[in-house]
Amino acid sequence: MSDKPDQPVAASNSVWYFASGVVLVVAVLIGASVGPAGPPWWQVPLEFLSRLPLVSFDSGVSDAEWNIVWRIRMPRVVLGGLVGGMLSIAGASYQGVFRNPLVDPYLLGAAAGAGLGATIALTFGRSATVDWAIDPVPTAAFIAAILTVAVTYAVGASFGGTRSGVTLVLAGVAVVSFVTAVQTLILQRNLDLVREVFQWILGRLSGATWADIRLVTPYVIVSCIVLMLHRRHLDVFRVGDVEASTLGVSVSRTRLVIVAAATLGTAAVVSVSGLIGFVGLVVPHVIRLVAGAGYRRLLPLSLILGAAFLILADVFGRTISSPAETPIGVVTALIGAPFFIYLLRTRKVSA
Repeated sequence: MSDKPDQPVAASNSVWYFASGVVLVVAVLIGASVGPAGPPWWQVPLEFLSRLPLVSFDSGVSDAEWNIVWRIRMPRVVLGGLVGGMLSIAGASYQGVFRNPLVDPYLLGAAAGAGLGATIALTFGRSATVDWAIDPVPTAAFIAAILTVAVTYAVGASFGGTRSGVTLVLAGVAVVSFVTAVQTLILQRNLDLVREVFQWILGRLSGATWADIRLVTPYVIVSCIVLMLHRRHLDVFRVGDVEASTLGVSVSRTRLVIVAAATLGTAAVVSVSGLIGFVGLVVPHVIRLVAGAGYRRLLPLSLILGAAFLILADVFGRTISSPAETPIGVVTALIGAPFFIYLLRTRKVSA
């Protein structure tokens, strides 16, 4: 008897998860099918189908054409999915832990730190006389992003920020301003690097490789697992910190764990993709409007639909001005900013 009230909710969740999964599969197929070289677009889904177990037929795709799809297009599609999904679920988690649907995963300085790290690496780390075992740019961006958020949290905690999300936000504003000033100072002394740094900041998926995917996937998996396990806590946070404490939630510890997990995944993906904005802001907000604000549904849908959104945005970016490419960060801003303004004007924001 006690299970009956949960059945409609479970059925509703299944419908949402199935529909979002279909959207993601379609996005992946579109991303793998579109490109200036390779097989005709309609042959790519057939080739994927022919490679399924117990299925065998000739799709008409040659080995050379398949190499283009698998080695050039698919890493870009998979990385786009990882980046979009991670930014979206991190944004939803940040919005829950700070009880504000207008924040994004860059709130505490992950983006500013990554930008500073990339700038330092591009300035000092790519010397022609040094043979680096690994690319210094994503490594420096990842480390600097983690350190920046850690400093922000330490500054906020010293003023009681672990008990009040507002103090952490204000600490983030101060730390981001300082980090941005340092980055500007470095660029002012190295004007020849401004274009390269600017291109990195705008975001890019064009140089994606399977090595990039292997690099970031462990961080994304760990982050997503931790955030999923805290879905119930995020729902409790919606009633306020004091009420959450009375319900048995350790507010300070839980906020730290969620922020750390979201930051870890965000730092990992932006270190290889550059700074891609609005994904973690718009996607969770749209899902709230159409599927509800409960985090047990919001986080999985943010992960799936965030991945689909960025894959399709990347397809748009590489076709709108073909043969040139529009940076993915520009595309997400062009799509996300007007749409988010429209949502704010027409719908009431609810955390």
